[in-house]
Amino acid sequence: MKKITRLFLAIYIGLLSAGAAAMTPEEAKMIANAAERGSQGAQVLLAVIYKDGTGGYPRDEKLSAYWFERAAEQGNAYAQQVLGDYYENGTGVPKNLRLAADWREKAANRGSVTAQLKLGKMYLNGAGVPRDPELARKWLGRAAAEGNSEAQYLLGKMYRAGYGGPKSKDLSDNWLAKSAEQGYEEAIKWLHFMEDVGFEWEESFYHRAPHLQKLAQDGDAEAQYQLAMRYETGSYGMNKDGEKALYWFRKAAENGHLMAAKSLEDIYTRGLSNIKADPALAKYWHEKVRQLETAK
Repeated sequence: MKKITRLFLAIYIGLLSAGAAAMTPEEAKMIANAAERGSQGAQVLLAVIYKDGTGGYPRDEKLSAYWFERAAEQGNAYAQQVLGDYYENGTGVPKNLRLAADWREKAANRGSVTAQLKLGKMYLNGAGVPRDPELARKWLGRAAAEGNSEAQYLLGKMYRAGYGGPKSKDLSDNWLAKSAEQGYEEAIKWLHFMEDVGFEWEESFYHRAPHLQKLAQDGDAEAQYQLAMRYETGSYGMNKDGEKALYWFRKAAENGHLMAAKSLEDIYTRGLSNIKADPALAKYWHEKVRQLETAK
């Protein structure tokens, strides 16, 4: 499971629960920078930003699909699952049920319950894939075992009819009863959603600037990286300061933080406010990025 800091998680919750008012342009820019530098968590967030049109960014289905695909290619199960929906519906990409099934299978194999359910239904109905009741039963069974009530209902019906495998009244009754007992409590849905996205809390990370500054000074690489991003974008009450951003990116990179090293490579390739591009330093940090990726 990939870790995401409280900062990104707080932004993400804001996106889902409070709409455009929860996202500032500085926060969106910070996410965009991290996404461009390869953070799959930030790529998912940027895809959501473009999907909803928030943080000063326009609503753009093509760019939303693009960033979901970037994250999906890195193995993010939630992005893979959403990309399956995009290809099924033609959202930002040409409609293609075969590709929808392919992405859902990738997500399903990574444990996405939603993808397992939808892939099972595709095999059940022969949509984008050949009709295959055995594979339908397999994927619906995976989702049902994880507590998905729709999968439990469909699986119960399949056992009742003996479709895709042996008939079993007992198993049918069992799955149909489980489905009937299921509630759709928001807390349960939220926990499943966060598991699908692949994020977990970083309990040691503090959101307030004084705590963040202290953690960074004490050598916490993640805090150093977050502080650098705030100085780079001027978010969370920080004044934009390219030199301070560069300082904390370096500190974090020297402590082995991959995204900080990628940020330095990007900064020295393209420049940043009063920091000029420097091909030699860009090459140096490019090599550091490769070393850190190899060491992972």
